[in-house]
Amino acid sequence: MTTGQIKKKVFTSAILLMVATIVLCAGYVIITLNWSYSKGERIGYVQKFSEKGWLCKTWEGELQMLPVPGAVPEKFQFSVRDAAVIDKINSALGKKVSLSYKQRKGIPTTCFGESEYFAVDVKVLE
Repeated sequence: MTTGQIKKKVFTSAILLMVATIVLCAGYVIITLNWSYSKGERIGYVQKFSEKGWLCKTWEGELQMLPVPGAVPEKFQFSVRDAAVIDKINSALGKKVSLSYKQRKGIPTTCFGESEYFAVDVKVLE
């Protein structure tokens, strides 16, 4: 093999390695954003709900859950990616709601949401 052929082979291998790395990383992100570890519902009052972030703007909320009498109130932090759910939450502020969520573990960055809990639906209970 000549020096030119070796350089071409090394260059081709480096490009293939970079493309494979990008495809694997993109596949990992797609899987973590679409596969849920758990799902459930929480009931309470949305205490905080705002769009946050310097570069990646995400909607973050805090649900004040209804405690058992004598217990310390618990806060449930969540993120929202769906515009329809954002509108539902904004219209339900100050009302008792049932928040349906999916837990997504292993998301590599906070650009998709600061919490691993993502709200997928909201129902007003009052």
